[in-house]
Amino acid sequence: MFRYARVDGAGDPVHSPWRHVGYVGVPHGVDLNGEQLFYAHVHLHGGPAPVRRFLPELINLVWKRKIIPGKVFDLTLPLDQVAEGYRAMDERRAIKTLLPPTR
Repeated sequence: MFRYARVDGAGDPVHSPWRHVGYVGVPHGVDLNGEQLFYAHVHLHGGPAPVRRFLPELINLVWKRKIIPGKVFDLTLPLDQVAEGYRAMDERRAIKTLLPPTR
């Protein structure tokens, strides 16, 4: 029986019995064996990302330079290349794409 609570970026198990694992959003291409998680005492908690509730305020804070986006943005493209930004995230070439406004 395996005893891991999460998978690292390479898809390899990280051994952590008796842990809680949280995720946000809908996992794609992930198969989990519920019986193995149960007997490994791994607690899996997830749910939707309430982006629409927080986005207007966050955009305002970024625009006013009261907060600075963190390292999650690893690709910056001009706004007219938004389709390429989505493609890069879909193909896992980027975590998040920053599309700064043109002035």
